[in-house]
Amino acid sequence: MELKEASISRRNLLRGAATAALLLPFGATLASCAAPGGGGEGTGSGTGTGKVSADNPFGVAANSKVDAVIFDGGYGIDYVETSAKIMEGNKNLDGVSIKVSSSTKIAQELQPRFVGGNPPDLIDNSGANSIGWNTILDQLEELDDVLDSNNLEGEKIRDTLFGGVEAPGTFDGRFVALNYVLTVYGIWYSSSLFEENGWEVPTSWQDLKALGAAAKEKGKYLFLWGKEAATYYNTMVVDSAVIQAGDDFRIPFENLDPKAWSHPAIQSILEILHDLIASGYMKPGGGGTQFTQAQSQWSLDQAALLYPSGSWIENEMKKTTKDGFAMKGFAELPLDGNQTTPKGTMRSEAGEPFIVPKSAKNPAGGKELLRTMLSKESAQAFAKAKLAPTIVKDTVPADGYGSSALVSQSEMLAAAGSNVFTIKSTNLYGMNSDQLPIWNSFLAGGMSVAELTKQLQAIVDKVREDDSIKKIEIK
Repeated sequence: MELKEASISRRNLLRGAATAALLLPFGATLASCAAPGGGGEGTGSGTGTGKVSADNPFGVAANSKVDAVIFDGGYGIDYVETSAKIMEGNKNLDGVSIKVSSSTKIAQELQPRFVGGNPPDLIDNSGANSIGWNTILDQLEELDDVLDSNNLEGEKIRDTLFGGVEAPGTFDGRFVALNYVLTVYGIWYSSSLFEENGWEVPTSWQDLKALGAAAKEKGKYLFLWGKEAATYYNTMVVDSAVIQAGDDFRIPFENLDPKAWSHPAIQSILEILHDLIASGYMKPGGGGTQFTQAQSQWSLDQAALLYPSGSWIENEMKKTTKDGFAMKGFAELPLDGNQTTPKGTMRSEAGEPFIVPKSAKNPAGGKELLRTMLSKESAQAFAKAKLAPTIVKDTVPADGYGSSALVSQSEMLAAAGSNVFTIKSTNLYGMNSDQLPIWNSFLAGGMSVAELTKQLQAIVDKVREDDSIKKIEIK
């Protein structure tokens, strides 16, 4: 999330029946849904040249090297470094060393390595500049054997995870991306600021103009944005349209329908957003402001009331958030009170997709690092440091480590129950980069809804009509 589409929270409130369907789209099923290291040459099997055992299930070779490249966004890379240290200290692995490198331009930096046949052993394919899934699916190891192996505590990994975690990383029936962090997509605010001013949390898009006017009376804005994160608003309006209209909007949108952006639900939402911008409720200048600087105007200066983001936002801004801010979130909003989905429906999905290329020098080492990340020790360390849970169950206490944002995410997810959906197509076909300049213009007040619709639909149409791009049906 982070320019990513990325990660979140829930916990004790979600233990039990709700977790089994937590990440399933409503109406959907799981079925559809630095120099390289040494070691043995990759064969596509994910097995190294070491002896395979319960404690070394992929046969990582002695004294081999593991090369991991991690997207450096809202969660940083230190959580993988922590797991790397645990793996290097594993007495069942002999002399393994791990290099963890950071990147904010995954596609630009790693696609040449795929072409050259020397990709890293483990990649976090996340962020605005991630590699389009349709371009690399056939080059990735399947990861079912990771889930079927035991974790460091001796439990079968598959049994320790929230239900549905395979869905976001399964394409054409192949599970090739393990999404590590649970992400809630919502709208975030300072609960202390709202309480101080007697403002109520909005329940639909119909409430936003009055809240914008109230903000303006206090010398504040309703929303703001930063140039690299302009498409957070794309996410918000798409998710809101799904919440309003359900599969009537979601399925055509996901499958590149020629009228996807013309659906009445999203058009009505866009008209309201355009009106909010025209009314002066969007803080100007976002197109020339780096996104974390813009976010600090919200979290530190409190220049705006609301900010749409994934739940990585608290960790991303923890060093630049006002004391007593008391961050909370609420699910993205329906258009009005006539939504066709159940109340509480929201978007949540596993994010931070980790992949192991077939042609990596040490795919066994990449899988072993993933196995280490899925240990209770690694998952608890992540949750405590990042104030967001991984896909590993029972690693966050009921008090959310003192995080009001983490607790509110648990409340959102508990309210949603099984009424949770995902959106795949934007990242599947790598459309985010093309959408960014369009959204920057729209948010700055330089574009009508009709022109926004035309340009966004043109991106969809280009993908649909390109026979060289493999299409995947999303249900």
